Formats: sequence, C-alpha cells, structure tokens
Amino acid sequence: MASIMLTAMPFAGHARPVRAVAAELVRRGHDVRVQTGPSYTRTFEEVGARGVPWRTVPDMDERDLAATFPRLRGRKGFRQVLVNLEDLFLGTAPAQADDLLAEHAAEPWDLLAGDPMALGSRFAAERLGCPWATVSPIAYWPPGRGIPPTGLGLRPASGPLGRLRDAVLGAASGAGTAALTRLYQRTRRDVGLPPDRETFGTMWFSPQLVVASGSAGLDYPRDDLPPHVRFVGDLTDDGAPPPDVHLPEWWDDVLDAGAHDVPVVHVTQGTANVGPRDLVLPTLAALADLDVLVVVGLGHRTDPLPGPLPANARVAEMLPYPHLLPRTSVVVTNGGYGGVLQALRHDVPLVVAGGDLDKPEIAARIAWHGAGVDLRTGRPRPRAVAEAYQRVAGDPSYRRAASRLGADLRALGGTAAAADLLEQHLS
Repeated sequence: MASIMLTAMPFAGHARPVRAVAAELVRRGHDVRVQTGPSYTRTFEEVGARGVPWRTVPDMDERDLAATFPRLRGRKGFRQVLVNLEDLFLGTAPAQADDLLAEHAAEPWDLLAGDPMALGSRFAAERLGCPWATVSPIAYWPPGRGIPPTGLGLRPASGPLGRLRDAVLGAASGAGTAALTRLYQRTRRDVGLPPDRETFGTMWFSPQLVVASGSAGLDYPRDDLPPHVRFVGDLTDDGAPPPDVHLPEWWDDVLDAGAHDVPVVHVTQGTANVGPRDLVLPTLAALADLDVLVVVGLGHRTDPLPGPLPANARVAEMLPYPHLLPRTSVVVTNGGYGGVLQALRHDVPLVVAGGDLDKPEIAARIAWHGAGVDLRTGRPRPRAVAEAYQRVAGDPSYRRAASRLGADLRALGGTAAAADLLEQHLS
C-alpha cells in the first residue's frame, strides 16, 4: 500500500475525473488523500479517500468566482481567461503549496499527483523533491509544429497563406503569454524556487508523468508529444451504472422515445458559466417544433428555467449519463471537456457552442474530426442551432466520426490505466 496525495481544483469538471482516479486507487488498497476546496472534500470521502481541505487558500464557488476574485466580475472570453490565470490559478498557487508542505510535514506521502490547474502541486513537489505526476482532467494540447495558436479556436491551415497566418498569430499569442510566464517566474521566486525554463504552455504539467484524459487522436495531427505524456481516455465515468442511480420522474418519456424512434437530444450548458440564455434557451427554441425529445441537464443550476417549457422538453438538475447517452442521438453542448469525452465514448455526435476558456479549442477539434458542428460562438441564435442539429442528425458521417473517436477513447483504459501509470511511477 502506498500513500498518495492527489490535488483537485474545486470545480465539478476537475473534481469528478480526479475522484474517479482516487476511487480506483482506493479499490487497489492505497491510502489516498485529496487536497481541494472545503466544499469538495466530501465528494472524495464518498469513495474512500481522505479529503484534505485548503487551509490558507480562499475557498471559492465555481458558480460565483467573482465573489472571491472581484476582477472576474462582468468578464467573459479572453479577459475572463486572463484574470482566471492571473488571480485564480497563479494567484492561489503559493498558498496551495504552503498547505501541501504542512500536510506533508504532518504525514508524508509517496507520490503527489496533481490537477494541472492546481499549480501549487508543482511548487510543493519541487520543494520536497518527491515523485510528482499530473492527472489532467483538461485537454493536453500544448503548442507545437503545425498547431494553430491556442485559444482562438482555429483549425490547421495549409499552404503559404495558412503558414503565414499561424506565424503572425503565433507571434502575437507568444507576446500575450510571455507576461503570464513572467508572472509564473515571479511566483516561483515568491515560494523560494529558482527560475526554470517552463513556458505558459508547459508550466502546469509534470515533467515526470502526465496522465492525460482524452486521446492523442482528438488533437490535430502532431508528432512532437513527449514520451512522459500518456493518454488514458475518459476519466469521468467508468464501469457500469450504479444500481441506486436517481432517475428523474419523467424518465419513461426517454424510454418511450426510444421505443418509437423519436430522437433524444441532450442539451448541457456545463457546470461553470451556466446562464441558460447562452445555449439552453436558444436550443429549446430551435427544437421546439421538431419531433424530438429534448433533455436538458442544468448542472449545478437549481432555479427553474424562465417561461414555460416547450412540450417536447424535459429538465433535470443532474442526469445519469451512463443511462442517458446510450439513448441519445445528438448532444448540444457548451464544449466542456468532460461532457464531450463522455458523449464521444458513447459514439454520440455533437453540436458545440464553445464560447470561452478552452471550449473554442474543443469545438474546433470536434468539427475538424467531423464528429460535430462548431457553432463558433457561446451564444448562438436558435436558427443556427436548428441548422446545426439538422446537419448532424441528417448526415451519418458525423456519428461514424464520433464512433471512431469513441472507440479510441474506450481502448485507452480509463481510470484503470490511470491507476496503472501512477503505480508504475511509484516504483
């Protein structure tokens, strides 16, 4: 039995994959602790890990990050990303590291395996000189040859004009991220570490081992990934559905739709920016007159949707994906990485409205691989959603592409493969 410390940012899209890995390690007999925000410690204790709440890091509510980080108020798109990186991820990293060092002094561990956005994991691992791995619930898509600059949602270009485009945008992107790299180096000095050669694209990840959700096949073609990066597929939802899963009272409508060949369309706004006017309400309007059953997952949102629902819509706060996705024809999503991986793992094509953070990149890759349509905005009009749905539902090539990517994800092993890699790193 080994003592393993995991870290997770207190966001649903990060905690759930890390929790799945923690559960697998606990099943194998390891003593697992997880450092996270106080609001998420119980999530890990439910699977037998020990929750270690932050002590000096400010707790935060992913539904209202501006309450803790006021500069986020009213910001979306690139400005939101920039403040997230500066205030939330880099800004809290020294306190994360302090909490980890105090925990290690009280009870040492054999391996530290960190969420990449919990940057204090890097600082603590370097201070301690302990084995360190990254368990990444986010996409591992670093800059590389032939890869467009990250953050713009661009697809690979060809020919002289395309190479010129990427060169110009790459230079501009490099200038923008250089300031963040300088902030990272100043933060290293603040925690007593010497400068290093990491850049904005690499500073989040362990140079020893990266256990990455997703697959290499989801990225654009590349041949420059380092050997310590290992993809393991979908980490959010392995194995058979639990027997005591809670199904909404209208679940028979989903079963009836399948029995009568009525397509089921799942709509999700994700777990972070959950304003229904961005995607949920436009989709309900777009599909209201079609012979489909629209199943809306509201995530953490508890308030009812405004106005009466269309007759063909059903709504729940949380939905059991192992039950829903095998019965789903198309997923309309804001592009959250975990939800996209689960849809693909069930061979379901997508309509993606990727508005901010990493979501434009996810949407662009889904479209490039032919597994869905990229709406190129996080706030589409109903007509755009309707047209995209008709394209995906009417063309079997989208499902074939989703199935190809899904087979790749399933073959990589999920949480069992992640646990195998961490155990190998221990030795």
